[in-house]
Amino acid sequence: MATPGAVVQRRQLRTELKKARTKAGLTQLEVAARMDWSPSKLIRIEAGQVGISTNDLRALLHEYGINDQQRLDYFLELARASRKMPYREYRGLLSKPYMDLLSYEVAASIVRSFEPLVIPGLLQIEEYTRATSLAFAPHLTGDRLDRAVEARLQRQELLDSEHRPEFFFIIDEAAIHRWTGGPGVMKSQLLHLKEMATRPGISIQIVPFSVGAHVGLQGSFVLLEFNGEMDDILYLEKTSGDSVFSDDTEATSRYLETFWALEAQAPREDLPHLIDRAIDGMNGVPEARPSVEVSVEA
Repeated sequence: MATPGAVVQRRQLRTELKKARTKAGLTQLEVAARMDWSPSKLIRIEAGQVGISTNDLRALLHEYGINDQQRLDYFLELARASRKMPYREYRGLLSKPYMDLLSYEVAASIVRSFEPLVIPGLLQIEEYTRATSLAFAPHLTGDRLDRAVEARLQRQELLDSEHRPEFFFIIDEAAIHRWTGGPGVMKSQLLHLKEMATRPGISIQIVPFSVGAHVGLQGSFVLLEFNGEMDDILYLEKTSGDSVFSDDTEATSRYLETFWALEAQAPREDLPHLIDRAIDGMNGVPEARPSVEVSVEA
């Protein structure tokens, strides 16, 4: 099971360092001059784009007037943890934004996810994951494909963790009618989805076709909350590979309202019926019938 990695610790460290600098009444330019750094170095550290060595951190904290050993140890531990990369063995197979998402999920208290096209990655069975991996990265073959699938399934260990977040998933009905991997795989996937919806701490809702056009059709997104330890984070995935994170309060609030609006359009009690209807539509269909597959990572 992965533990909160560098991306989470680095974000916490940057937040604490900015607070400490503000409390000391110093600007970034003033600190850079005192440390004999280029201003861009401090800017990158406070943006969480790079780590910071323990020696640099000690000197920086001295400039901020932080000499209490307990506070020093807290900052130093954040700095050390910020260099420990989870899923290191899968670098080169998984995009950096996706690896960052895995770290954020482990540290979150609540995860809200909306998907208009595919079943969310945390709820996928292995065959479905393999089919979407091939669709998203057709160049993956052999061992590289197996390792990519392994990484995505490893992510699901979080669902069985004692300290897992509370999960809320909303899926557009289109996702349960797309025969990803063929009708046989899709039937198994939908039965798995139905079972997962009965687990405590996991909410799954489906926005039915009868709703018509809705705000969620703009694209998938994930919202992560952290019990006040960090700002809420919004993850916007782009199939072109330029997925982005944002902790802008206005953006996270707007997407939270969007999620609540989608929840209101997707009654929980309708999920079994919608899944059964999708499975009935596949009955009698030859397994060899081709399917069109679209994939995203989250």
